[in-house]
Amino acid sequence: MDERTRTGKLCLVTGATGYIGGRLVPELLSAGHRVRCLVRDQRRLRDQPWRGRVTAATGDVTRPETLDGAFDGVDVAYYLVHSLGTGPDFEDTDRRAARAFARAAARAGVRRIVYLSGLLPTGVPEAELSPHLRSRAEVGRVLRSAGVPTAELRAAVIIGSGSASFEMLRYLTERLPAMVTPRWVNTRIQPIAVRDVLRYLVAAASLPPEVDRAFDIGGPDVLTYRLMMQRYAKVADLPRRLIVPVPVLTPALSSYWVALVTPVPGPLARPLVESLRHEVVCGEHDIAHWIPDPPQGLTGFDRAVELALRRIREARVTTRWSSASLPGAPSDPLPTDPDWAGGSLYQDLRERRVAADPAAVWRVVEGVGGENGWYSLPFAWALRGTLDRLAGGVGLRRGRRDRDHLRVGDALDFWRVEEIEPGRLLRLRAEMRLPGLAWLELRVAPDGAGGTCYRQRALFHPHGLAGHAYWWSVAPFHSLVFGAMARNITERARAAAVPRSTLNTPTASAPRAHP
Repeated sequence: MDERTRTGKLCLVTGATGYIGGRLVPELLSAGHRVRCLVRDQRRLRDQPWRGRVTAATGDVTRPETLDGAFDGVDVAYYLVHSLGTGPDFEDTDRRAARAFARAAARAGVRRIVYLSGLLPTGVPEAELSPHLRSRAEVGRVLRSAGVPTAELRAAVIIGSGSASFEMLRYLTERLPAMVTPRWVNTRIQPIAVRDVLRYLVAAASLPPEVDRAFDIGGPDVLTYRLMMQRYAKVADLPRRLIVPVPVLTPALSSYWVALVTPVPGPLARPLVESLRHEVVCGEHDIAHWIPDPPQGLTGFDRAVELALRRIREARVTTRWSSASLPGAPSDPLPTDPDWAGGSLYQDLRERRVAADPAAVWRVVEGVGGENGWYSLPFAWALRGTLDRLAGGVGLRRGRRDRDHLRVGDALDFWRVEEIEPGRLLRLRAEMRLPGLAWLELRVAPDGAGGTCYRQRALFHPHGLAGHAYWWSVAPFHSLVFGAMARNITERARAAAVPRSTLNTPTASAPRAHP
């Protein structure tokens, strides 16, 4: 739908493929605003249920030359991106991105910037803050310095289905009935429900122009992390947890512990854990002068947990912390094959014909990963996931957003859905730590004889000598893992279908390289 055919403010949303941005877009639309999404790859929006109601602009906040056209006619610009977990230079990346965004907004005459930041501890000098919180504070100053009225909303732990903070709390509590914990479990925190965060973000679009400042936002409860775990256990009908704090667990050691127990990978867990050493409690509630509390009050912690768990049980988690691409993960699309001129492209190809209709095979294909598993040698997949986590990767614990259905951009264990053509094609791009780029492609097509041809390709583009050595070292295991995967997918589809013929003739090619 063209932006000019709708009324309301034109809102530019960055991070629309992420956890908060993906939930904010439909809320803005429901409030009568028009929405333009700034994304690096417009394909990531294709399967969003609201895609037909928004427009998209291709741009990258770290590349100023891509931004100007995206701000044309924009009334309100939402800054919902950060470089958390990208490495030691993330503060500089955040600074440069915020400066480029603010300058582009000022040149285009944007009337307001809205920025979701982190709640800062009272009385702590900025130099003593964790790098994560220090960077969030600096980004707020950079955005305000451009002369565009800016509302900086500072939140601590956000409680909602799929948020990184909630997943960390959930898995620590559910998997560890007794735990030795770092001292930060006794730090006071003022969490806020994701529904209240979204309410503030939407309402901030209508703040008067003289409002140009930061606001603390939080829920009605102030709790220690230890008490949050105990309250979570109670809401989730779990026995009371035994929690013993010890002084020897540093933030670095704690982040390894969190990465081991929860789906949150080390590069993301560490800055979150480092921030928990500070007491983050709202120092004011001035936002209520412009955005009054709802009649029923802000959402309490227990109610927020209850709502989040209900969404998880009902498989209605619309976005997750893994919705945004993992910082540092490869993003290159699959190169043209076989006429690709970029060097070696290793391939493991498997084809099978099965006496089942394509729809039956597709249901099995689309159900791959997460709780459903990978249809072959679970121990081998678990081992590969563990090795990836030890190397600082995401491992297999991200799971799936939805048990039965996938869309472009979904995280799927240590893969991401790069392309999906319902009933025909599923292409996954690897986000595990690798000396190269990798894809897994699953295709389904009628075989012309009343059955289905299933075609499976694993592809790898090596980086340097290490990449070539990696491929040939794992090629023997691919024969076992990918061979069993193709066989089990077709067998499962055949077993679920009404017997139709005796077609089930496998063919497989050995791993090979395209020059």
